[in-house]
Formats: sequence, structure tokens, C-alpha cells
Amino acid sequence: MVAEAARKGKREAGDGGRSERGLLGRLSERLGKTRARLASGLGDLLLGERVLDDEVLEALETALLVTDAGVEATEGIMDALKKRVSRRELSDVAALRAALRRELEEMLAPMEQRFAVRARHRPFVVLMVGVNGAGKTTTIGKLARQLRAEGRSVVFAAGDTFRAAAVEQLEEWGRRNDAAVIAQGQGADSASVIHDAMEAARARSVDVVLADTAGRLQAKRNLMDELRKIRRVVARFDPEAPHEAILVLDAGTGQNAVRQVAEFDDAVGLTGLIVAKLDGSARAGVLFAIAAALRDRPTPLPVYFIGVGEGVDDLRPFDAREFVGALLAEEGHG
Repeated sequence: MVAEAARKGKREAGDGGRSERGLLGRLSERLGKTRARLASGLGDLLLGERVLDDEVLEALETALLVTDAGVEATEGIMDALKKRVSRRELSDVAALRAALRRELEEMLAPMEQRFAVRARHRPFVVLMVGVNGAGKTTTIGKLARQLRAEGRSVVFAAGDTFRAAAVEQLEEWGRRNDAAVIAQGQGADSASVIHDAMEAARARSVDVVLADTAGRLQAKRNLMDELRKIRRVVARFDPEAPHEAILVLDAGTGQNAVRQVAEFDDAVGLTGLIVAKLDGSARAGVLFAIAAALRDRPTPLPVYFIGVGEGVDDLRPFDAREFVGALLAEEGHG
């Protein structure tokens, strides 16, 4: 399973508590902009033994909204907390903080699922989609590094033929990961490139195909038609392919991320999300907005990874409890 090695150290360490606190502290640091915005909105209202009153609840509601948690998610969280206050289950802000943490964790829990290559499919086809600038190509390279560390062979399909830089970037990741890159000229048919990558992967008995795709929103209808065509092409090799269709989201887009999920899901049938650039955004609350928007989806849409930095190891498996703990961590703690 991808990134299992990263979690192994935490399990095996004799100082398990200190190791966990260290991980929390590093993640909290990377989510510092959102955490600071949340803390700024709350001031010192959730500290100490202050009496729970309307001012505290209003400040909490505003703080959630400014992190882009969205109206639907914020209303759901606040309704649950207000009901507990009315039942006198929460006596002070310390109890409110603990209840808030539980509500946030429960909201994100359905999105927690590990990415795993299913061995019965070879090649295992991962279609990566997302708008230009979301960090899609870089994320593909980081995922390939994790797959290679597991001993899996990888082929890149340079399906973003609209941007010459995307092909060059993928070729550099190919060199770093000892992975073949299947590409054609700029402006070539993306589905044709991915078809060639599928043939190459089969001929070489490669484990995983990571397929990059275009993300030009200025031609949205054409883009979605192109993605549907790619799905049809890979399905000719395996009716169940692509085995994963993962949307890479830039956390900085805020509420636009919710709309992107709906549009790409309609085009390719998403199986998972990766939320990138969380370290540079004050809008990490958008994960709660996405969770609220997907609440009635027939099958959960997991967040496989979050991106919290430029390093190859900064693509981290999403852990709801860890994420919420990092957002609510007080300065000097964690």
C-alpha cells in the first residue's frame, strides 16, 4: 500500500506518543496559514475557561466561513453544536473546542481511505485530472516516487499535450523515477498518447500507468469531451479501466474546488481526490465544504493524499483525525 512505509515508523517507534505529536506538529506547521486564519477569527474565545455564550458561537461560525469551509458545512457544524449547548451538554468553551473537534473529524472521516494498487489489474491505470496550475503533473511525479519505493514499475502517459512544459516536466520526473514516458508532439491527440502508453505498459509488463491530462478551463466543454474519450480508449484494454480517476485540487481555489469536483466527476466518474498546495493556502477548510457537498453521493469519494510542501515526501496520506488536530493545534502544542 502506498505510503505504508511512512506510517510504519510511527507504529514501530518506541516513543509512539512523541512520534505522533511530532507528526502533528509538522502538519500543523504546514497548515499554518489556515490555522492562523482560524485562530485570528476566534481570538482567544476558545482558550481558558470562558463562559459559553452567543458571542463565542458567532465568532466560531465566522472563523469557519473565512477558511472556506462553506455555508452548508458551517451550518451543519454549528447546528450540531448549538443543539448540544441547548441540551446543556457543553458547559464552557473548553468543552466546545472538544465537541468542535469531534464534529470536524466525523465530517471528514468518510473521505479517509488509503490509495492502493490492486494487483489483479496489470497495468493498473490511474487517470489524473485537474485544471492547469493545480499541481497535477508534480503530484503524478511524487506518487510515482512512492510507487517505485514499493518496487512497482511505472509508465507515464504525457496526455497533457496542450502545454509543452507539462511534457518536459513529466520527462524530468521520468528520469528521477526510472520510469518510461510515452509522449507525442505538442497538440497531439491526448487519447492517442494514452493509448500508446497502454500498449507500451502491456508489452513491458509494467505495473502502473500514470496518465497526465490537460486542464484548460477556457475550453471546458472540449476538455470534458476529451476526458470522456480517454476513458473510452483505456476501457478497450480493460473494461474496468481507468482503475482510478483522481482529481487534483489546488486548495487555494477555495469554493471553486466544490464545482470542479462536480464537473470532473460528471466527465470521468471520479474515484478519489488529492488536495494539493495546502501549505500555501489559508483555505484548507475547503475540505469540509467538499465533504458536505458529497454527503449524499452514492459512494464515498476519498481524499487519498494531501500536498503540504514541495518535497517528494510532502504528499501525505489523508488522515482526518491528524488533519483536524493540526488545524486546531494551539501555538506551542503538537
